[in-house]
Amino acid sequence: MVTYLDQIQRKCERSVITAYQGLKAVGIEEMQVFQSCVQLYLIYHPESSTNEARLLVSEWIDYHINENKKNGKTRGCNCS
Repeated sequence: MVTYLDQIQRKCERSVITAYQGLKAVGIEEMQVFQSCVQLYLIYHPESSTNEARLLVSEWIDYHINENKKNGKTRGCNCS
């Protein structure tokens, strides 16, 4: 069975969204989940600033979780 997560091309983006959903599912508080996802992104992209990571992670959560898919694709890195 193919899920929408399988359609996310960037490994870092797919990992962040998977982690977000998993942590929320076990009852972790929103801010702690967000901070964990930012740290996960920085593992994939240590060259990024924390502010850039926060911005991308929040955009990805908004796009994939809150379903604000108004602009088509998400912006971010070129990793696959």
